Amino acid sequence: MKFSFARAVASAAVATVAAMLVAAGANAATVAGAAMRTVEITAIVEHPALDAVREGVRDQLKADGYEAGRNLRFEYQSAQGNTGTAAQIARKFVGDAPDVAVAIATPSAQALIAATKSIPIVFSAVTDPVAARLVPDWNASGTNVTGVSDMSPLKEQIDLLLRIVPQAKRVGIIYNPGEANSVVIVSELKNQLRARGMSLVEAAAPRSVDVASAAQSLVGKADVIYAPTDNNVMSAFEGIVKVAEQMRLPVVSADTSAVKRGAAAAIGLNYYDLGRQTGKIVTRILKGEAPGAIAIQTSNTVELFVNPEAARKQGLTLSDEVIKSAKTVVR
Repeated sequence: MKFSFARAVASAAVATVAAMLVAAGANAATVAGAAMRTVEITAIVEHPALDAVREGVRDQLKADGYEAGRNLRFEYQSAQGNTGTAAQIARKFVGDAPDVAVAIATPSAQALIAATKSIPIVFSAVTDPVAARLVPDWNASGTNVTGVSDMSPLKEQIDLLLRIVPQAKRVGIIYNPGEANSVVIVSELKNQLRARGMSLVEAAAPRSVDVASAAQSLVGKADVIYAPTDNNVMSAFEGIVKVAEQMRLPVVSADTSAVKRGAAAAIGLNYYDLGRQTGKIVTRILKGEAPGAIAIQTSNTVELFVNPEAARKQGLTLSDEVIKSAKTVVR
């Protein structure tokens, strides 16, 4: 009798522990399932500025408690400069149904927005989202879209041009006429230069392979080359540098990462910081805010980078004043 009672107690205890373990496992699975979020990110092409945006987004999410492999599935795909590929990636993202889709640069953002009106989309490194028809205006859109603009500080960039090439009257620009952001920049730059008694000389580069020949076409027509944050231009920037060094033609960029690649100087945004700013918006959406309730943001952080050796190869000597005022001097 004692043996049977003890045996019954033991069996009950085992059953209770087993039930607790099953319940705990189920609860853990439920918690893990609820906690795991998905952020998918795409860029039209890979180059240092856009790569820095992606790194900034990832690092900000980690700082906010969303870590890849722990409670976040973080996927990245590049369209390799092909708008058709960008559309394919957008369709894949729609099928995946992530919690948030991040689009770096205008063509990728346009592809995503054309593919879905329900998945939250956060764009980044888009110069003019209104001109690109991503949103109706710069206010909270009321749609599934929000993001961060990288509108270039054109006044400061023209000031820089005149600080390092005081005699400059003709500014050459290489850009993709099919990229909405670049068209906006060309129009505004033309207006601002005209107000200072200067002119803009345009050289079209519809494809990355056209960038070097576009630079060559500016020889004898421009006093300085201005390289905007055009994706084609930045992905083939070394082609501009080669021409600039051969023809002793200074190059100033809107992308500070171009200074390490051979630009004489650049004044522009910090794209890693732009990515961190974008990541904060993604976190807000992951925590429940609607993207359409978040107004479009811009960055006010402007930094000067200079490369005295690159300037020398382009027939230019940077003044001590310009070098001392730079945040970063590339040696």
